[in-house]
This record gives sequence, C-alpha cells and structure tokens, in this order.
Amino acid sequence: MEEYSYFDEDPKKGWGFILAFAALMLFTVMGLGIDVDEYLQHEYLQIPRWYFFVIFSIDVLMMIGLVLMFFYKKVGIFMFPALLVLHFFMHNYYLSTFLYTDVTNLFLFTGFGMLAIIPKWKFFR
Repeated sequence: MEEYSYFDEDPKKGWGFILAFAALMLFTVMGLGIDVDEYLQHEYLQIPRWYFFVIFSIDVLMMIGLVLMFFYKKVGIFMFPALLVLHFFMHNYYLSTFLYTDVTNLFLFTGFGMLAIIPKWKFFR
C-alpha cells in the first residue's frame, strides 16, 4: 500500500515561508520601534531605566529567534513565542499598554506555524 504525505518533502524555503517570516520580522521591528519611542520619553513617562535594558534584550532575542527559525533551528520556534508573550506582559504590567503589534505577531506566528513550520518540521534541527 502506498503511503501518502500531505507535507512538502523539499527543504527549500518557498514564497509562503519567506513572506510569513518577513511579516513576523516586520511586526517585531515595529514593537522595537514602540520601545525606542518609549525610551525617548522615559523621563516624561517616569519609566525606570532598568526596564529598557530588559525590554531591548527581549527584542533582540526575539529577532535572534526568528533568524534561528529561518535557518531551521527548533530552539527558535520555542524561543520566539515565549519571548513575544513575555514582551506583551511586560508592557501590559509595567506600562499598562496593550500592544497590538505583539498580539498581531502572535496570530501571525500561529498562522506561520500552521502553514510554514509544521510541513517542514522534519527539516528543523
């Protein structure tokens, strides 16, 4: 009996993978832009300086997680959403801001996972 596979057998990155990755990176950079804007206003908003060391570190680690995903590393798949949720909760808890960029990024990641990561899971190391 012949075995059927509904997933791609090719490790090459298609346009769907690349466009989903670009969308994730775009919204991650937009979140970084919001953090930079808050940093520029930190004295007026009375935000402690330590907060920015933490939040910028999270931003950088999120981008590293995306790059790891692009190169088929499983650690990036787990690292990115965990850091994204941490980023969202830090903004929500410390600054009382609800970041739509983070929520949109989380939905994009879910769609990216369904359409681009799961079919190529066996190529991730």
